Amino acid sequence: MKNIFRHPDKSLAAKLIIAIGLLMIIGSFTFWYVLLHKQKKDIIAIAVKYGDSFVKFTRESTRYSMLTFRREATQQILENLSTPQGVQSVRIFNHKGKVFFSSHKEDIGSSVDKASIACKGCHLEPEKSSALLPTAQKWTIYESSKGFTAIKVIDTISNEPSCYTASCHIHPKTQKILGFVEADFSLALLDEALFKQGLALTAYVAIFVLAVSASLGIILYEIVSKPVSKLAYGMERVSAGDLNYSVPIKSMDEMGVLANTFNSMIKDLKAARDQRESWTRTLEAEVAKKTEEIQKTHANLIQTEKLASLGRMAAGVAHEINNPLTGIVTFAHLLKRSAPPDSATAEDLNVIIEQAERCAKIIKNLLTFARVTPSEKGEININDVLSRTIYMLKNQEKFHNIKFNVHIDNTPFVTIGDASQFQQIFLNIFINAADAMNERGTITVATRKIIMDNKPFVEIEFTDTGHGVPEEILGKLFEPFFTTKPVGKGTGLGLSVSHGIVKHFGGQIDVKSTVGKGTSFFVRLPLVEGYNI
Repeated sequence: MKNIFRHPDKSLAAKLIIAIGLLMIIGSFTFWYVLLHKQKKDIIAIAVKYGDSFVKFTRESTRYSMLTFRREATQQILENLSTPQGVQSVRIFNHKGKVFFSSHKEDIGSSVDKASIACKGCHLEPEKSSALLPTAQKWTIYESSKGFTAIKVIDTISNEPSCYTASCHIHPKTQKILGFVEADFSLALLDEALFKQGLALTAYVAIFVLAVSASLGIILYEIVSKPVSKLAYGMERVSAGDLNYSVPIKSMDEMGVLANTFNSMIKDLKAARDQRESWTRTLEAEVAKKTEEIQKTHANLIQTEKLASLGRMAAGVAHEINNPLTGIVTFAHLLKRSAPPDSATAEDLNVIIEQAERCAKIIKNLLTFARVTPSEKGEININDVLSRTIYMLKNQEKFHNIKFNVHIDNTPFVTIGDASQFQQIFLNIFINAADAMNERGTITVATRKIIMDNKPFVEIEFTDTGHGVPEEILGKLFEPFFTTKPVGKGTGLGLSVSHGIVKHFGGQIDVKSTVGKGTSFFVRLPLVEGYNI
C-alpha cells in the first residue's frame, strides 16, 4: 500500500487517487458553498421579512402618539422597541432626512446621509428624497463599522386624512410622504453561525475526502496497483529470459483477462523457444536421418535392379525347368496307373506328383513375377470379377468354415485391366486371409468410390479376423520370397505378384493390421472416365 505514494509519478493508482481526491474536494466545497450561500440567502430573506414587519409595527405603534403630537411617548416607544437582541437602532425622520425620533437620542436632530452605503439601496438619486426604489427593494445589506453584517429596512409614513385634517399638523394635503421609519438589525449571530458551520463542513469534507481516498487507495491497490505490479514483475522476469513464470490470476475482470493473455503469450513464447531448441538439438539427427534415407533409397534402387535381374533369370530358369517337369508329372501319373492302389510304389508316386505340382506352381508364380505372361487389357467391372471370385471360393473346402460379409456397391466400377489377373490378386488376398484365420472366421469385403489426386478410384477392402501382422514386418509383405507361413506352405510371391499387377494398371495396394484383431488390405484401381459413377 505504501508503495503507491512512494513514487506517485510512477504509480497509476496514486494518480487516480489524487485525481479523484481533487475532484471530490472541488465538488464537495462547491456543494457546501452553494448550500451555505442558499442558507444565508434564506436567513436574509427571513430577516428582511422580520424587519419589514418590525418597521410596520413601529409605524403603527407610534401612529397615535404622533397624531396627538406626544413626542415623549413616541421616543419611549422607539427606545422600548430597540431593546431586543439584534436591533441596533430604530429612528423616524421626515421627507427631508431630518431625524425626529431615534432609539439613540444623540441622533435626534441630525440628518440622514442618503449617500451612505446603508441608504444607496433605497435611493436612485441621493439628492432626491422622494426618488425611492420599488417597495421590494426597501432594504439593504451592508457591513457595519464593527465588522459584522447588518441589514437596514425602511418604510414610508404616508400622509392620510387623519394627518392633514388634524389641528396640530401643518402638512399640506398634497404631500404624499410625511417621513420614514428605519430600523437596523445586526446579523453578527448569522455570520458567526455561518462561520462555525463552514468550519464544521470543512472538517466534514476533509474527513470525508480522507476516508474516501483511503478506501479508494485500498481498493485501487487491490484491483489495479497490485495486479499491475505483478504483471510488471512478470514482464521483468520474461525480459530476463525466465519463461517459466506465470502471473497469478485471481479475477475474471479486465486485469484478469490481461494476466491470462500475458500467461498465454508466455506459454506460446516458451513453446516457440522449446521448439527452436529442439530443432537445434535435432538438426544433426535430422541430417543423419535424411542421409540414412538417401542411403536406403540407393540400396532400394540396387535391390530393384537385383530383383529385375532375378526376374529375368527366373523367367529363363522357369522355361528350362517347365518342360522336364511336365514330363516328370506325366510319367508319374502313367506309372501310378499300373501300380497297385495301396502299394508303397503308389504312395511314392503320389509324393513325386505332389512335389512336382508344387514345383509347377512355383514356376508359374516365377513367370508371373517376371511378367512374362502377357495381359489382355480391357474395360473390366471390378464388382463382377469380385463377385465371381467369392462365389468360386465359397464352394472350396478351405472356405467352408469362413463367413463372408459382402458390401459391394451396385455402381458399375469400371477400370482398365485383365480380369484373370485381377482375379489372381483377389485369390491371393483371400487365401492369405484364410491361412491367417486357420480357415475359420469372417472376411469382410467392400467396394467404394474414392478420390485420389483429384481422380476417381475404386477401393476394394478385404478385412479378416486373423491373428494380425506385427508392425515391424508389415512393410515386408510385398517383398518377393518373403512369407510368414511355415516352410512348405508358401513361396512368398503371391503378394509381390499382386503388388506388381496393381502397379502395372496404375493402382495402389496398402495394408493395415492390428495384432490379435486382424488385417485389412486395400486395393485401389483408377476408374474409366465417362461412366456415371
